[in-house]
Amino acid sequence: MTDYTYPSVYFSYFFFLLLVGVAIYFFVRSIKDGYWGRESEEPKYRMLQDDTDHVSQTTGAAAPGRSK
Repeated sequence: MTDYTYPSVYFSYFFFLLLVGVAIYFFVRSIKDGYWGRESEEPKYRMLQDDTDHVSQTTGAAAPGRSK
């Protein structure tokens, strides 16, 4: 009779370590790319600004909160 407990336990430890390693890699990469800095919310506001500019250009009306 063979005991298959150890290979499955070692595989699960390896898999968990792999997942933690990938998560840490992407976390460090996001820090390097500036997602945790002072300007991290800037792309969101720039996208919202682009949307309001597009609405005002296509309809000819002023976007909400902006005077024409």
